[in-house]
Amino acid sequence: MTTERLAVPVSGTPTAGSSARFWATAYTLLFLLTGTNLPTPLYRGYQQDFGFSPLVVTLIFAVYVATLIPSLLIAGPLSDSIGRRKVLLPAVVLAALGSLAFALADNIMWLFGARLLQGLAVGAASGALTAALSELEPHGDRRRAALVSTVASVGGLGAGPLIAGLLAQYAPSPRVLPFVVEILLLVPAAIAMATLPKTHTTTKWRPRRPSIPSSMRGVFVSSGTASFLAFTVIGLFLSLVPTYVTKLSGSSNLALAGGAVTLMLACSVLAQIRASGKESLGIQIAGLAMLAAGLVLLAVAGDISSLPLLLVATVIGGLGQGLAFLGGITEINHAAPKDRHADVLSSFYVVIYLGVGVPVIGVGFLATATGLLQAVQLFAGVVAVLCLVDLAVLARKRRAHA
Repeated sequence: MTTERLAVPVSGTPTAGSSARFWATAYTLLFLLTGTNLPTPLYRGYQQDFGFSPLVVTLIFAVYVATLIPSLLIAGPLSDSIGRRKVLLPAVVLAALGSLAFALADNIMWLFGARLLQGLAVGAASGALTAALSELEPHGDRRRAALVSTVASVGGLGAGPLIAGLLAQYAPSPRVLPFVVEILLLVPAAIAMATLPKTHTTTKWRPRRPSIPSSMRGVFVSSGTASFLAFTVIGLFLSLVPTYVTKLSGSSNLALAGGAVTLMLACSVLAQIRASGKESLGIQIAGLAMLAAGLVLLAVAGDISSLPLLLVATVIGGLGQGLAFLGGITEINHAAPKDRHADVLSSFYVVIYLGVGVPVIGVGFLATATGLLQAVQLFAGVVAVLCLVDLAVLARKRRAHA
């Protein structure tokens, strides 16, 4: 699915209005993704109350990924054609409905329905929001837009478990209040998206198979692979760290479990800020090396039941994820043609969300046959090897460009 030409109104000089729209768009991305990870520390309670197995948690996540990907592929290029506002405002409304469904959930079907709505919302918004940030950056600085996009994305993913864990542990209505807060946070986002400037196209959208422009396929494969692996590591840590922390610490404190996930993503944000402006191939290479190291330490931490080593693995994995993701999206952002910008970014987000989904679904099914520890060790080993392979490819590419 794609479109042909897009003319976006561009101001010659930055204004207060354009700056405000830029940061309002970043706010929307931040809190849209916050909602997707709010349930992370709450699933154990859902399992106890609704009586379902860990495999069902895997299936709930699979529904999210299964709706997110087609939504990405349709909505990204559609926003290139009909304008960002007409796609992003409905996406924010869908996200609020997903949070409402979680707040009302009294059986397992509500959880499936809530994740379906969240998948549609995030799929519709991801590529369009990233493209909008690039277009609205007051100075036309795509590198800065990429940094803000990655920090908002990862910051939102990290804020969700922390907010939900704190509210669930220390506030009333533990499985309602986090989602009410999320709905309130989405109200300013809806207002911001309703006031985005209109964009105009010369052709109408029509369904086509997704494709990457031939001029950037090499960049897409190498940088897309690095970002896929970065989000595979995030998916692995998101699905395992709360369980591991509870087991290794002997504490059932939900804020502690959610905080461990936030630690990883905070390290990712820190790495992105520190690496801003650095050469993108170099930071991808450094990120992949740290991802491989973090995975090895994760496997060892589970084997020897060491909480300190798990936290070290979390920090190293988070730093590596931030570097690999920032380098990848910067390369993609620079290479994408303006008339295919959201289309290309939507395909890129398909890659990274598959990365998040593969470990949750794969380890979930593998654990039923081998046990959780063995499944994690096998999966971590395979992904670590893939990180080193892509590292070698990018290093060769960097030497060729030197």
